[in-house]
Amino acid sequence: MIMIMLISGGENVDNRKIVLPDKVKRIILNLQSHGYEAYAVGGCVRDSLLGRTPEDWDITTSATPFQVKAIFPKTFDTGIEHGTVTVLMEKEGFEVTTYRIDGEYEDARHPKEVTFTASLTEDLRRRDFTINAMAYNDAEGLIDVFGGLADLQNKMIRCVGNARERFSEDALRILRGIRFAAQLGFEIDEETRNGMRTLAPTLKKISAERIQVELVKLLTSDRPDMLREAYQLGITRQFLPEFDLLMQTEQETPHHMYNVGEHTLHAMTNIRANKILRLTMLMHDMGKPALKTMDETGRAHFKKHALESEKIAKEIMTKLKFDNDTKHKVSRLVLYHDYRMPATDRAVRRAMNRIGEDLFPFYLEVRRADVLAQSTYKREEKIENLDQIEKLYGQIKEAGQCVSLKGLAVTGKDLIEAGMQPGKEIGEKLNELLELVIECPEYNTKEELLKHLG
Repeated sequence: MIMIMLISGGENVDNRKIVLPDKVKRIILNLQSHGYEAYAVGGCVRDSLLGRTPEDWDITTSATPFQVKAIFPKTFDTGIEHGTVTVLMEKEGFEVTTYRIDGEYEDARHPKEVTFTASLTEDLRRRDFTINAMAYNDAEGLIDVFGGLADLQNKMIRCVGNARERFSEDALRILRGIRFAAQLGFEIDEETRNGMRTLAPTLKKISAERIQVELVKLLTSDRPDMLREAYQLGITRQFLPEFDLLMQTEQETPHHMYNVGEHTLHAMTNIRANKILRLTMLMHDMGKPALKTMDETGRAHFKKHALESEKIAKEIMTKLKFDNDTKHKVSRLVLYHDYRMPATDRAVRRAMNRIGEDLFPFYLEVRRADVLAQSTYKREEKIENLDQIEKLYGQIKEAGQCVSLKGLAVTGKDLIEAGMQPGKEIGEKLNELLELVIECPEYNTKEELLKHLG
């Protein structure tokens, strides 16, 4: 076993002593006082060394689950068949897992059985990447058997042991490796890349929900363009073949300087790391490969690609089990990503009505990111148009001008009280009045609108 007391240097690696939260320290000390080994392990150690705040603190121990349950008064079984018990400390839960060796994997995700072991080294050996295979406690310092600290310093994602074995055990690790590289700004070790390429087809065995989680984490990282690496390694082909088509579709038009896939990657990096926005940029041009035509001058056209992109976006998000709110927002932004208008207050109010007040600020971000990922052809006038639209949008919001039925100065009840018969005509009249107010905001008073019931 290798013990390192955190004395070596390295860019972005925090060499100060890892500070364990008080509750984690108490759990470890309690286990040790009963004669068992115990360490913080995995991502919390990695993040601490990088100077990041860990999201969770996991603990590994030589104690069996039943021994853990006997020591702590408040526990519940998280995955006791795999050795994990959650210990409650003042209503906060911490996963405590027994050292284990995984048995044979039969579904590219879960071992058929696990065997508890007394060896921390054997437990660390089963983990995915070296940077996640380090353990720590205050008494012994950092336990780094597989060179995780060096890989942190070298900014490298590398499998523990044989890459093909690690990926054959759990295919999701393939996508996790890309995701870690994207989040941390690391490169991927060549043997690890080769293992990813070889085992990529086994990702088809992984549930859509788990693929979705990793994809979103990748897309909302500082390097969403690591999707390019996933494409080159044959990974996206397994769950997002639509993206592969983008990478193979050229854009012979003065408005573009990249193929559709590269344009998509640049557009994602041009927009803030928001789930809805990044998914929108990923899928905004999905309809282009199917609708590409060439004119007699050799120029490409992609007429009505926004409609086709919306359809494909809905299909992808359904396949990957996204929630309905995400599907609604992303597909609507995809549909309107290329919606253009003159910079007039009337046109902006109409666009706000059509796209939706809640999504209009997102639409502005999407348009800007899209333009910045195009060629410089007419870029200045496109950006100037967007700047003017954004300014008008701010003025419309500040003035409280009505752009939807909820802002209309009359309701259906008001129309009935004014003499209209209940029925569908009420809804039709409200929409007619809304059209009037969008054209002339000053008409949005109850008195004025009731004059137009005739």
